[in-house]
Amino acid sequence: MKTVKNQVKIIGGQWKRKNISFVDAPSLRPTPSRVRETLFNWLDQDLTGKVCLDLFSGSGVIGFESLSRGALSVVMVEKSPQVYKMIQENKKLLQAEKAQVHFMDALIFLQENNTKFDIIFCDPPFDEGWEDKLFPQLANHLNKDGLIYFESASALKEHDEFNVFKKRKAGNVFYHLVALKN
Repeated sequence: MKTVKNQVKIIGGQWKRKNISFVDAPSLRPTPSRVRETLFNWLDQDLTGKVCLDLFSGSGVIGFESLSRGALSVVMVEKSPQVYKMIQENKKLLQAEKAQVHFMDALIFLQENNTKFDIIFCDPPFDEGWEDKLFPQLANHLNKDGLIYFESASALKEHDEFNVFKKRKAGNVFYHLVALKN
């Protein structure tokens, strides 16, 4: 099977206008630039000093965009071998030393890791029940004032520990910004 490289552009920060490549892979949907623009507006553009987790990294554009905007570090988790390899190539191309890329399942990463993050980005494959699998574990990995960005095929349900305080829809994608309840 031949892999075809596609490209997506980083829209802000030190790598603004840089293209990164991604492979054709099942359920890989790079977050569109207009959605990323809204997301980073919600996050006040500057991520200086933030420690981020990018679960289901896919193209890696959210993680690299975060580093471009000053994040202290980004942990990227991807389980597809082809997709993981392309993220590694993009990391090398950008000289993104502050990116740690893990080749593993997102749930296993959450179970085996006890790091707390300021921002957790979740863009899992749709229609596989990831919301119910992830949210019980995410609270343990979020700093007190941390935020979760979550993309899904439908609006998020109510969760005991979380408040959805920003949400929008673009095409068939619902995207949300979520915080821990105090």
